[in-house]
Amino acid sequence: MLRSLLLVGLGGAMGSIARYGISHIISTRYTKPFPLATFIINIVGCFFIGLLFGYVQKNSNQQSDVWLVLATGFCGGFTTFSAFALENVNLLKGQLNITALLYIAASVAIGMVACRVGITLSS
Repeated sequence: MLRSLLLVGLGGAMGSIARYGISHIISTRYTKPFPLATFIINIVGCFFIGLLFGYVQKNSNQQSDVWLVLATGFCGGFTTFSAFALENVNLLKGQLNITALLYIAASVAIGMVACRVGITLSS
């Protein structure tokens, strides 16, 4: 159990650092109301977890450690659905209803497609 916690923690730390860095870079260059940094991070995270899922399905002997570090840890620290929810609440509070609706629909639809493409590419 301790080993699993350490693997998840290591992956989570790497994912959080990657999320912060990417978000910072994008946010300093893009200032429109659409939360582009979170959107990109979530789509990349969906694609990456799809790749991992396909890989683990194909290589079940390496499932546990790879999944713990990269899916549970890294993707858990990297993707930002809590930030996603908060940003949508704030968009709605700011009466940017169309922007919020577009952000929600695009994140879910493109995220699912990216996840499926990841699974297909790694299978």
